[in-house]
Amino acid sequence: MSDESRSGLDAVDEGVLVEGAASPYNEAPPEARNDHASVAALYQRFGGAVVRHQVNAGGQHVVFVDPSRSLEILTWLRDDAEHRYDMCSDVTAVDYGAGRPVNVVYQLFSTTHKRALRVRCELPLDALEIDSVMPLWKGVDWLEREVFDLFGITFRGHPDLRRILMPHDYAEGYPLRKDFPLRGRFSREEQTRRALNQDPERFYIPEEFEVGGAVQEVRLPPVNVTAAPDRGTTAGES
Repeated sequence: MSDESRSGLDAVDEGVLVEGAASPYNEAPPEARNDHASVAALYQRFGGAVVRHQVNAGGQHVVFVDPSRSLEILTWLRDDAEHRYDMCSDVTAVDYGAGRPVNVVYQLFSTTHKRALRVRCELPLDALEIDSVMPLWKGVDWLEREVFDLFGITFRGHPDLRRILMPHDYAEGYPLRKDFPLRGRFSREEQTRRALNQDPERFYIPEEFEVGGAVQEVRLPPVNVTAAPDRGTTAGES
């Protein structure tokens, strides 16, 4: 296929990047740190715990930090008067495949200084754990549960870490991981068998059954079917 006829969808057919492929990150030059007060301060205060810095389209500054110190760093970003990131609008994750680390992403905003910052932590596939930030921002409760559900990342210290989108006994893995098959891990036959034999308790808690009461039989009124009127013989019919 010539380069002129290729599209962005061709990457789907080519599959995930192979081991040793180029890094998906474009690290910003050191002087770019001074363009964002919090980035410069992070390098000055935490040194080697700040792994890299990049600037995305639109001027979005992103800092990668050591996941073992993520809670310490995020606490400082929230509490320090010069930064005061009092809002965490999103917690999500990114899996680049090819055995590379899964990224946990925090989108922060300071309503005091009108300043945004994105913080990312790279987790190796054999250690998908990181401290929960619920002690800092209560609103991340369901966000961390979603990342746990779809990527398999454990948030240490989360008070109620369980699936939120998939059934609690979902056995096929984590749907947003790159190693998750497009049609699931089970065969179509097995998926159909499970669907036909599913228990309503997989989707409802006992309290909801109590509120709903006993299942009621739906009785439809009888349908009055009358014979079509005889319209006679039309011209040309014998």
